Parts: sequence; C-alpha cells; structure tokens
Amino acid sequence: MKKHSARVAPLSACNSPVLTLTKVEGEERPRDPPGPAEAPAPAGAEAGGRAGRRCWRCSRARLRKTFWGVAVVLCVCSSWAGATQLAKLTFGKFDAPFTLTWFATNWNFLFFPLYYAGHVCKSAEKQSVKQRYRECCRFFGDNGLTLKVFVTKAAPFGVLWTLTNYLYLHAIKTINTTDASVLFCCNKAFVFLLSWIVLRDRFMGVRIVAAILAIAGIVMMTYADGFRSHSVIGIALVVGSASMSALYKVLFKLLLGSAKFGEAALFLSVLGVFNVLFITCVPVVLYFTKVEYWSSFDAIPWGNLCGFSVLLLTFNIVLNFGIAVTYPTLMSLGIVLSVPVNAVVDHYTSKIVFNEVRVIAIIIIGLGFLLLLLPEEWDVWLIKLLTRLKVRKKEEAAEGGADLGLGPQSKSRRARPSFAR
Repeated sequence: MKKHSARVAPLSACNSPVLTLTKVEGEERPRDPPGPAEAPAPAGAEAGGRAGRRCWRCSRARLRKTFWGVAVVLCVCSSWAGATQLAKLTFGKFDAPFTLTWFATNWNFLFFPLYYAGHVCKSAEKQSVKQRYRECCRFFGDNGLTLKVFVTKAAPFGVLWTLTNYLYLHAIKTINTTDASVLFCCNKAFVFLLSWIVLRDRFMGVRIVAAILAIAGIVMMTYADGFRSHSVIGIALVVGSASMSALYKVLFKLLLGSAKFGEAALFLSVLGVFNVLFITCVPVVLYFTKVEYWSSFDAIPWGNLCGFSVLLLTFNIVLNFGIAVTYPTLMSLGIVLSVPVNAVVDHYTSKIVFNEVRVIAIIIIGLGFLLLLLPEEWDVWLIKLLTRLKVRKKEEAAEGGADLGLGPQSKSRRARPSFAR
C-alpha cells in the first residue's frame, strides 16, 4: 500500500497561516464486502446506486472535514488570543519580553517527541525513534543534520523565529492586544509581496488590492491615536514582527522547499535546540545589565510563563499540522477571529477607545486578510458560476415562452392523465 503524505512548511511562532501545502491525497478506502446473492438489477439502477453511495461517502467526508475545521478554528483562535492576553498580563509582573520569548521557544523541543508519539499511535508500520529520526533527517540533505547544515540552514530561521516573537511581545507592552493582533494579520500581505518579488509567484490583482488595504489599515491605525503618540512605536514593532514572519516563510520556501509532517516537527525541534545553545546568552546578558531584571526567581510568575508557552506551543502545533484533518482556509480564519476576542477582552479590562478610525482600520485589514484567502483560480470559478446562472436563466425563460406559446388548449391536454381517452 502506498503511503500518502502531506507536505507543509513549518510556520514561525506568530506566523499567519499561509500554508504551503503541496499535496494532500485521499485515504484509500477498503472495498465494500460482497453482499448476499440478489436478482440482477438493471444497469442504470446499479450505476445509480454506485453513484449514490459515492456521493454519500464524499458528503460524509466533507462533513467530517468541516467539523474538524470548526474545531481547529476554535483551537487556533483561543490559543492565539489566550497567549496574547496572557503575555500582556505577564508583563505586569515580569517585564522581560526577550526572556519570555527565549523561555517559550525552548518548548519547541517537544515538537518531534509529540509527533513521534502520534506516529506510534496511528501508524501501522511503527518505527523506532532512531529510524524515524534518520528518515526525517533526509530533509536536510543526503548527509542528514550535520554541523554545517545546522549553522547554515537552522540558525537563520532560529534568529527570524526569535525576532518575530520578541518584536510582537515587546509591542504588546506599548499597545493593546487588539491593535497588535489585527496588525499582525498584515503578514499575509507581506508574504504575498515577497513571494511575488522573490519567488516569482503568480500575479493576482485581488491580492495587490489586499496588500494595499493592509498598508492603508496600518496608516489608519497609526492615525487613530495620533502620529506623535507612544503607540507609533508599538505599531512599528508589530509591523516589524509581521515582516520577520513573512521573511521566515518566504526564505523557507526558497531554501528548503516544503516538508512532511515528521520533517517539519524535526525542524521545529532543531530550532528549539538552537535557541538553547546560542540564544541563552542573550537573556543572561540582559539580566546582568539590568535591561530585563527581576529581583529573585521566586518573584517570577512561573504559572504565567508556562501557560503562555503551552498556548503558543498549541497554536503552532495546530497551525502546522491541522492541515491533516481540515482545509487550510478554515485554519486561517482562526487568526482573524482572534481579533474580536481580543477586542472584547480589551473593552472590559483596559481603557481602549474604539473610535471610528480604529474600527475602520480593523475592518480594512480584516477585509484584506480575507481577500488573500481566495484561491488562485477564484476568477475562473466565478466566471463558470456566472455562466451557469446565465444559461439557467435562459433555459427558464425559454421554457416559460414555450408554455405561453402552447396556449390553454395544450395546457388542458397536458393536465389530463395518461390513461384518459
């Protein structure tokens, strides 16, 4: 039996879901067992029965995938909004965004062990940890994960991962979580622009419009509190975080292509190892220089730190591997839905003012994000749909004209039963 696999590119910790799914194949279904002997049915009835069973299976599979999609959307929305709110709450007691970034990134090491646990539970051909590790290491090249590969391929993405999270967390200190979450949605527009320039992706006018809407939303969000207010710094930090996230995504596709689930899990675990080995010195330096200083380890809110790390880990797991059970578009909606959740929380916990300019900016950025979710062939599908509607209207008009042309005599004849004489 052939193994079916999906290939995805692991996203950055705060990356919006622009998934690089390259292939998702349907599951092989066992044949129906032969039933008891029956009288031979007509060929048309047999074909109709097969078509009906096939349609029922297809609709049931779509219903299951949609159900999982709703669950994934709720999980993405709740984990992302919860992590953002918990980070905001943590800074009231522990003002150290880089240390929080470093602590949460260390949890990336759990990606591959969690993946292997799922492999053992679901896979029919179970492999040992060493065998699975060697197979996933092929993603890095024929020689596997060497020191050279670790430095040249993993290190740049580890730096981008850290910058993405740090800039976003640092921005939360100066602006509310609603503005931060909605501004980060602009990273999808940045991904499109970089892909169009660097990867020579297909030009789409609707996505250019979406990018323009995103930029306009950023400007309006800045204008909402005034260009000279302290929130300008926070907005600039979030835009920088979205840019780092987009650069991570495009560089991954350019340098590494796409990865299977096991390869993606191993890559994200490698980023956690890189964080422990090479980034640990930064929070130590920040502590002794008193840039990020705390009085004692007992004063650290370990519950908030661990809760934030768990929510961020959950967010990344669902975002990277949720494609196995549902549609990518449904997963992307979780990011947008986190904006109203954060807005409701901010409304009751902070002094945020939702003036007209801020509301319009949120709507514009959200609209641009939704436009970027349109598939590449959306215009072809739209033309086909409009063509079918026009043909159906012409057919209905022709049938109506034919009925009028037949007159009342024809109608009375048609109304008579077939056995009447």
